Amino acid sequence: MEPCHWQLPDDLTEFLRDAEDFLRSRPALHTVTLTVSEALRTRGPYAHGAEPPRFGVLRGADGPVRATLLHTPPRPLQLTPLDPEDAAALAARLAEARLRVPGVWAERDTAAAFATAWQRRTGATAEQSERQRLHRLAELTPPDRTPPGRARVADAADRELLARWYTEFAADTGGRILQDPLQWADSRLAHGGATLWETPDGTPVSLAGQLPESAGQIRVAPVYTPAALRGHGYAARSPPR
Repeated sequence: MEPCHWQLPDDLTEFLRDAEDFLRSRPALHTVTLTVSEALRTRGPYAHGAEPPRFGVLRGADGPVRATLLHTPPRPLQLTPLDPEDAAALAARLAEARLRVPGVWAERDTAAAFATAWQRRTGATAEQSERQRLHRLAELTPPDRTPPGRARVADAADRELLARWYTEFAADTGGRILQDPLQWADSRLAHGGATLWETPDGTPVSLAGQLPESAGQIRVAPVYTPAALRGHGYAARSPPR
């Protein structure tokens, strides 16, 4: 496939005009791209970083969209599944456009294919920094035991707590902090996307976050209990609303 089949739209409206039907055709597989696109649409082009986002659409010879690229610096590129030939074409297209590639988030074979093609094209080296898994909730089973307390939706008074727990969650899981913690807290508070479990005296002890609904999908993330408070069943009892 020739590199010219990868198009790099200038803005979100153009990207979604071309790619939204493709993304919504498999919403579970494309949930991250859908969610980030929705955040950019509702909160503006800098919702996920200090630099403007970048977009890519791959079309086959007969016209339909086959894959997409979404990049919100400083995060890695977010790619839908690609075969090695399409990954090589993307590497060539990005190199020709002189775009910086800090990393890539994709399913394993796609990430490996792009990294190989990018290394061949630019001489850069690549290494795996993390692996993630997306779980689908089939049936909700209530926990066997219920700790004392109650669940409540976090409000503005919890802003500093949410920011601190966001930082601690990243440290405990070996993740990277790619967003200002207070901005992250604000984004969750804006749509009621953080549920806290609090003890009978009103002390928050656990967090379950959720992202806004997109194409019928809602992602639960993060779920966090500080280390000293784990083992009491708090997280199991603080589901998102």
